[in-house]
Amino acid sequence: MIILGVIGSVAIKKYDNLTNTANERILVTAVKELNVREHLIWTDMKISNEGYTNDADVYAVLNTNFGHRLKWNPGPAIGGGTLHCDSASCILTRNPSTNEAAAKWN
Repeated sequence: MIILGVIGSVAIKKYDNLTNTANERILVTAVKELNVREHLIWTDMKISNEGYTNDADVYAVLNTNFGHRLKWNPGPAIGGGTLHCDSASCILTRNPSTNEAAAKWN
């Protein structure tokens, strides 16, 4: 009985670690996705007839929704926000876009 208890407690700890690691990887992937979305919007704006206008116009088009698993609290805002995935979270800042480069989420 004692051996089964020890094995069970080790297995639960490993499962918790695996879950936390998965949540952290989801957040990293979401940040990469935000940066890709920003870059696509910025590029589209640059090649349009009107050209790049300003960072607020780029942000206004940005879709920051990632579905039910990822939640923003607070935010998102033009300067960043906190993105949560279950027990994991990351505080993001957004460096604004310019005429020379797309915005970057860190």
